[in-house]
Amino acid sequence: QVQLVESGGGLVQAGGSLRLSCAASGSIFSISVMAWYRQAPGNKREQVAAITSGGSTNYADSVKGRFTISRDNAKNTVYLQMNSLKPEDTAVYYCAALFDPYDSDYDSWGQGTLVTVSS
Repeated sequence: QVQLVESGGGLVQAGGSLRLSCAASGSIFSISVMAWYRQAPGNKREQVAAITSGGSTNYADSVKGRFTISRDNAKNTVYLQMNSLKPEDTAVYYCAALFDPYDSDYDSWGQGTLVTVSS
């Protein structure tokens, strides 16, 4: 079992930056992939970025070049640096952990942190 706690959300003006953090605890050695998802009101949840235990990353087209996912293994923490924020980035952002790299359903989820981008 893995517990995930997100932090760093808030209100920012368009063009601004925020950094989200996700602290993991528990059976962290079981984690193969960490990801950030987001869900805006009325929208489906979408994956924003992911990072493997080996450091490979993947991004949604909508955030490429603006968002960066990274991990600090010593702190068991994954970050999402968000630059050049747009109003359409407004959503609740969730951290998720995947144990089996061949699976598609993430095993553990955080409680979410709200990001609001004003125009």
